[in-house]
Amino acid sequence: MSSVLFYAMTTRTPIAPSRAERERDGVTSWRVERLLAAGYDAEAALVLALDRDVDLHRAISLLERGCPPDTALQILF
Repeated sequence: MSSVLFYAMTTRTPIAPSRAERERDGVTSWRVERLLAAGYDAEAALVLALDRDVDLHRAISLLERGCPPDTALQILF
């Protein structure tokens, strides 16, 4: 005799992101775009954009002055 297990399915109502979350996401996206345009690769741009302790202007300035992205990351972190 086999038994069949039934799992209760829960319905979750999607909750819209708060205004603060939307603004934070917008700022992060803008930071990523700026960092990509400056010359960082996608992964580095995302890491830098998500860390609010990283000065965006400094990160971009390093590349504008000829610093290689890998070296810039070491300086910034």
